[in-house]
Amino acid sequence: MEIKEFTITAFSENAIGLLNRITIIFTRRHINIESLTVSESAIQGIYKFTIVIRTSQLVIEKVVKQIEKLVDVLRAYYLIQDEIIFQEIALYKVPTEALTQSTEIEGLIRKYNARILEVTSDYTVIEKTGHKEDTQALFDDMKEFGVLQFTRSGRVAITKAKKERLSAYLEKLDKDKPRVRI
Repeated sequence: MEIKEFTITAFSENAIGLLNRITIIFTRRHINIESLTVSESAIQGIYKFTIVIRTSQLVIEKVVKQIEKLVDVLRAYYLIQDEIIFQEIALYKVPTEALTQSTEIEGLIRKYNARILEVTSDYTVIEKTGHKEDTQALFDDMKEFGVLQFTRSGRVAITKAKKERLSAYLEKLDKDKPRVRI
């Protein structure tokens, strides 16, 4: 049984308690959620849950079916890395004196294509967008400068397909819907 990383996307209207009901599915199966992001989608009134887990093909199929059974979920899909484009964002807070006393940190910012968001007399906030490995590598390289705070967002992903899968699904539903003639 090969363990791989999967990205689940679930679509729903904004329903109270849905996130809790979705996470219970993973808890019952003892599956750790690596990343979880919820945001509005391109379709008005529809929200997109992006969940990253590591599991087998058999388990991912069962989990997605269970998520789809939830009343408030319109549709759920799972994707592998080759089917999506994804990013995460990381923020690093370092002492400003580290930035002013060494050109090394400036070199790291350039090397990792990061950017400075805010500079105060006490701290400097740096932002890096990329994959988890990239944001972690910058963190590891900046440790020697005394990182005061570090945080990384969950995965934000879109499919490589021309259209969002939910859009195609909703169009098919609309097309298949019987027309009432008066």
